Amino acid sequence: MLTSAPFSPSIVATPIGEKRVCFSHLDWASFKQISSALASQRVAHLTYDQGKLEITMPLEEHETASEWIALFIRHWVSLMGMKLKTIGSTTLERADQNRSAEPDKGFYIQNHSKVSGKRVDLATDPPPDLVVEIDITHTDIDKNRLYASLGIPEFWRYNGEWIRFYQLQGEGYQEVEISPTFPLMKKEDLYVFLSQCFQDEIVAEANLRQLITDRVHNG
Repeated sequence: MLTSAPFSPSIVATPIGEKRVCFSHLDWASFKQISSALASQRVAHLTYDQGKLEITMPLEEHETASEWIALFIRHWVSLMGMKLKTIGSTTLERADQNRSAEPDKGFYIQNHSKVSGKRVDLATDPPPDLVVEIDITHTDIDKNRLYASLGIPEFWRYNGEWIRFYQLQGEGYQEVEISPTFPLMKKEDLYVFLSQCFQDEIVAEANLRQLITDRVHNG
C-alpha cells in the first residue's frame, strides 16, 4: 500500500500524441512505490524530476513517430559503419539527484564498446550517447534540464512537426543544427523520411538507405 504524500494530480489538456497525468510534491520514496506498483502492467512512461511526476500514455501518433525515428537512426548507424546498442525506454535513474526518466528511445553508439554484450548498469556504465523524446502534447517537465543532469551527450526532441538537436556543453544543452553523431545528416532528411513513412514504410526505408549511401560515398 502506498504511503501518503502531499501531492495533487492534474490532467493535462486534450492530447494529440499523448495523455499525461502530473503529480506535484511527491517524494522519492512515494515515486518508487508508484513505479513498482505499475511495473508489471503498464505501457506508460514515468518521468520524475525532484518532486514532480509525469505519467505519459503514448497514443498512435507518438508511437509511430518514435518507431520511425528509431528506424531512421538505425539506418544511419548501419550505413556509416558504426555500432549500436538500443535500450528503448530503459529507466535512467539518479537517486542522488531525485531524477528518473524513461525516454522514448535511447542509444549507445560512441560508447557501444563499453556496454556491448552486457546489461547496462548506470551506476558504473556511461549514460546513452543519444536519447530521443517525442513530446507532441505539452509537458510540465523540463526535459532539457532533466537529461542534461543525467549526462546525456546528445538529445533529440520531436514535437510532431519539428525536430530539435541538443548537444551537452558543460552542465546544459546547446541547440545545434547538425547532429554531432551524424554530421552528414540534414534535418530535412528526417522530415522526408517521416513523410514517406506515412505512405509506405518499406519504400521510405529503401529511399533512406539510398540517400545515406550516396551521402557517405560523396563525402
